Amino acid sequence: MHRLGILLSGRGSNFLAIARAIHEHRLLGTEIAVVLSNLEDAPGLSAANELKIPAFAIPSAGRKRAEHDAEMIARLHQHKVDLVCLAGYMRIISTVFVEAFPDRILNVHPSLLPAFPGLDAQAQALKYGAKVAGCTVHFVDEAVDHGVIIVQKTVPVHDDDTDKTLSARILEQEHRAYPEAIAAVLSGEYSIQDRRYVRSKV
Repeated sequence: MHRLGILLSGRGSNFLAIARAIHEHRLLGTEIAVVLSNLEDAPGLSAANELKIPAFAIPSAGRKRAEHDAEMIARLHQHKVDLVCLAGYMRIISTVFVEAFPDRILNVHPSLLPAFPGLDAQAQALKYGAKVAGCTVHFVDEAVDHGVIIVQKTVPVHDDDTDKTLSARILEQEHRAYPEAIAAVLSGEYSIQDRRYVRSKV
């Protein structure tokens, strides 16, 4: 049984999408071992409690990054996590964190990377005049929104789109892409060639 550790800072809609994929048997041989948040009032923690999933707040405010990351890493190891999934976790992952879980941390970003990294990617896409937007699930490395791409999904940008409407359509695709990417990584049937994620031939 593969064990996931979910990190979130907000409502955790992607966490719930992953939980739903497990419940619907779209992610086989997988369970969510623990949900962690750097914010005590993150709604995603309450959602995890309702699903009877171990959930803990490890507040980051006022703490040194190294100290906070060490506690997060220890808790993930305590729950024997195989794969760490960032689901709206609003902190930059440190090098120490990446080294603790090499090629075992995933993130989803609301753009077709490498376009529009960082915050407010949907607004960036609209401002730039992009005709196609989407989301990317990628491995996490030491740089922001930079790791090897696993899955991407596209959505058209409509002339009357706002940040809100575009974000909603992209989020629908995030909920599909994340479980797909998790299954692909946990299968082990891939290699990384330079910056390319390549599925193994059957």
